[in-house]
Amino acid sequence: MTNKILLVEDNDMLQEILSARLTMKGFDVHIASNGLEGVEFAQSYRPDIILMDMSLPFMNGWEATKAIRDIPEIATVPIIALTAHAMVTEKEKGLKAGCNIYMTKPVDFQKLLTNIHDFLAERKIEN
Repeated sequence: MTNKILLVEDNDMLQEILSARLTMKGFDVHIASNGLEGVEFAQSYRPDIILMDMSLPFMNGWEATKAIRDIPEIATVPIIALTAHAMVTEKEKGLKAGCNIYMTKPVDFQKLLTNIHDFLAERKIEN
């Protein structure tokens, strides 16, 4: 079974790059362009992992993460923050909102893949 990733990112170029690279690694990638879409797609798509930008239109990544955590069916889906906000206070804010990991841009793709695989392995053990 192919693992599903929801990429919530408003930058078209980053959407294309990450989606293509993750698809080449065998993931089924669904894209949301803003926080509101991210919450809606998380409910309908039921991803295994969510990659969440923090600076998004309509609903920012912190708000979208909190909203996802409030939906029982998807509350435990791992959320990896991908953001240009590198300050420690921003990281703390992301983790407090419910992100499992906070990664800064530019994204270290190998590190991202390792984090994704680690979460998937943990979830298989739990199920």
